Amino acid sequence: MTGHPIYFLWATPRSTSTAFEWMMRQRGDLACFHEPFGMAWYQGPQARAPRPAPPDRQRPEATFEKVWHDILEAAEKAPVFVKDMPHHTDHMWTDAFLDRINHSFLIRDPAKVLASLHRSYQKAGMTDGFEAHEISFGPQQALFDLLHRRSGVMPPVLDSDDLLEDPKTMVQTYCEAIGITFIPEALSWEPGARDDVLWYDGNDEIWHASLRDSDGLKPIPRKHQDPADLPPNLSGHHATFRGHYNALHAHRLRPQTVPS
Repeated sequence: MTGHPIYFLWATPRSTSTAFEWMMRQRGDLACFHEPFGMAWYQGPQARAPRPAPPDRQRPEATFEKVWHDILEAAEKAPVFVKDMPHHTDHMWTDAFLDRINHSFLIRDPAKVLASLHRSYQKAGMTDGFEAHEISFGPQQALFDLLHRRSGVMPPVLDSDDLLEDPKTMVQTYCEAIGITFIPEALSWEPGARDDVLWYDGNDEIWHASLRDSDGLKPIPRKHQDPADLPPNLSGHHATFRGHYNALHAHRLRPQTVPS
């Protein structure tokens, strides 16, 4: 292998993943990419999304090959951190692709993911129409299981509730698990625009308002989300998503532990 490490955090939507990515950007020692394959999946000429992007949001340059080339090129100069979702790349899981990546996963209780999606769709004036595949619980478990079968090693799994309950401890544990230095100063930042993570529609009021107004990863008491309170068109997905989530949750990082 040539070049610097490429660290991928494989997440689902609405899983605190962009806040985590923002923390990684504060480190200053990583070239960071925000859902680069999502751009190709939704907006590129090889788009695989169930709903095509409107003409004014299409990006002819955003091919999967170019995205991967740009990541590899960046890794020639510095370590790279990528936050993306497994379903954006499940047609690319060759040995060469997977072996070049240092993989980790961020999971979140699917009831909370679905409730957050519902609130975001309401703000956007959208219907809750999506395919289960693009919420990525199934692809997330598929990739986790594939990596485990190939190497015999459980990739690091970070749970959003654990992260938000004790950010400092869990970020330190995560850093130890993937083999990078823990930088506590990266957990704090100034509120403000988050243009680097707004490639789709630039609307941080809908998708990243909490991140825009935040000043760091700080402890937030966890609240239970009852799946019974979800609207019917979302609650029907919960049992399936919960099974995928539980499969990874059983291997989640705990303080001062590193997967063996």
